[in-house]
Amino acid sequence: MTIQTVASTPFAGQRPGTSGLRKKVTEFQQPGYLENFVEAIFLTLGEGSGRTLVLGGDGRYFNREAVQTILRMAAAHGVARVLVGRGGILSTPAVSCVIRKHAAFGGIVLSASHNPGGPDGDFGIKYNIGNGGPAPEKLTEAIFANTQALASYRISDAPPVDLDVLGAVRIENTEVEVIDPVADYAQLMARLFDFDAIRTMFKSGFRMCFDAMHAVSGPYATAILEDMLGAPKGTVINGEPREDFGGGHPDPNPVNAAELIAIMSAPDAPDFGAASDGDGDRNMIVGRGIAVTPSDSLAIIAANATVAPGYAGGITGIARSMPTSAAADRVADALGISCFETPTGWKYFGNLMDANLATLCGEESYGTGSNHIREKDGLWAVLFWLNLLAVRAKSVSEILHEHWARFGRNYYSRHDYEAVDAAAADTMMAALRARLPDLAGRMLDGHHVAEADDFVYNDPVDGSVATRQGIRLIMSDGSRIVFRLSGTGTEGATIRLYLERYEPDPARHDIDTQEALARLAGIADEVSDLRRLTGRERPTVIT
Repeated sequence: MTIQTVASTPFAGQRPGTSGLRKKVTEFQQPGYLENFVEAIFLTLGEGSGRTLVLGGDGRYFNREAVQTILRMAAAHGVARVLVGRGGILSTPAVSCVIRKHAAFGGIVLSASHNPGGPDGDFGIKYNIGNGGPAPEKLTEAIFANTQALASYRISDAPPVDLDVLGAVRIENTEVEVIDPVADYAQLMARLFDFDAIRTMFKSGFRMCFDAMHAVSGPYATAILEDMLGAPKGTVINGEPREDFGGGHPDPNPVNAAELIAIMSAPDAPDFGAASDGDGDRNMIVGRGIAVTPSDSLAIIAANATVAPGYAGGITGIARSMPTSAAADRVADALGISCFETPTGWKYFGNLMDANLATLCGEESYGTGSNHIREKDGLWAVLFWLNLLAVRAKSVSEILHEHWARFGRNYYSRHDYEAVDAAAADTMMAALRARLPDLAGRMLDGHHVAEADDFVYNDPVDGSVATRQGIRLIMSDGSRIVFRLSGTGTEGATIRLYLERYEPDPARHDIDTQEALARLAGIADEVSDLRRLTGRERPTVIT
């Protein structure tokens, strides 16, 4: 084995987005493309002497090849030890868990999360720091700067590691240990939740359906739900991870998880349904005939946190991304704790959790989690709901309606316009920003615009400032319209329109969501001219 220095030239467009670098598989397959980005990570971090690195991904197409490349590059940069999941697999929450448990210096996650996989699909890579969370913007910008300046990369010529056999081998002076991808994570879940109560519930005849969407959470859900908690075999469907996610779109929402929705809408539906995404960090919660919005799920978990042993002492605060509904804010007010509003991107929650200012965090894009790790965690949210159902002995629908009766209902929906011409999307956002001073104070179809701004976040821990995080129209009655360009797509631009309306009257808590938000949708189109500028008559996806 020898360490080689390979000449290379920079690639354009390697700036990480809100969740790392995501591109088409074919871009990552270009000679030197992955190597350049990994080299930039090691250049930014410095040499790896004495350091432990965690490595794994969601099993999508190109995952195994990328793992082998990164192992040989880690050896070339003197990393002392690499913990890699068997088969190259580690869910994003598990990466965070392993980093924290083993006091690793950081970790490399290979995933494009909820984006489609396969040879024509997407691939992604991001770096997580020592607290287990995504790298902050200062670090990702330094990585990007190095991608644009490097002239070579270093890599060992060692043969491939057998990723399917547990145990340790050496590449150069680096110890590579292939670990069980589920074990550390499952142990952590058993400490946080009342597994005995959940087992008893399953023994009583409680039925659930977990749709793993042929993604990474399948082995985790099978091991925990069926093997540890005693759920009947077959509770986990689509549980075998596949490189193309079985041809599906591994995004757990009512559109892409249509099979689960159909099962939960049938006359003989299970008591509880759930799904997770490509890398296991997102979740969807479903009751018989009713889906729980991520915003409501966060609020309900916060309102009932003490039912789980890991949170019996209460929570210190809640954090939510700006586009997420204000349902959690109302719970925070009732509990007398803080609720922080951050930009989209889990990395913004890390400082709040490290400073013990927030225990629970959530995003409207089906992401919920807590300070047990520093990533959102799909199966964690599912286990919390199971713990809640075991303690309360009520249905999902009953828990949801009781919560609305106490706190009011925040009708909420996200309209995604995907693969829009980027220039048209930028034109729309620029025009909206220019109109903001004129929109504040206006009456729009019966709604008084109390505030119109482009969200700016001032981090209360480190003082950093994030600007241009989404255009907000906040009405006097608490209703909101938010426009934002997504940073997770790989084709054109994705415009995300968020609509929210607060309804305190329990008699009006069962209106169709889109009907309840129709007037706000009309206002949004009027002020943005979205349909004309994009040429889209309707959203690609409504959730």
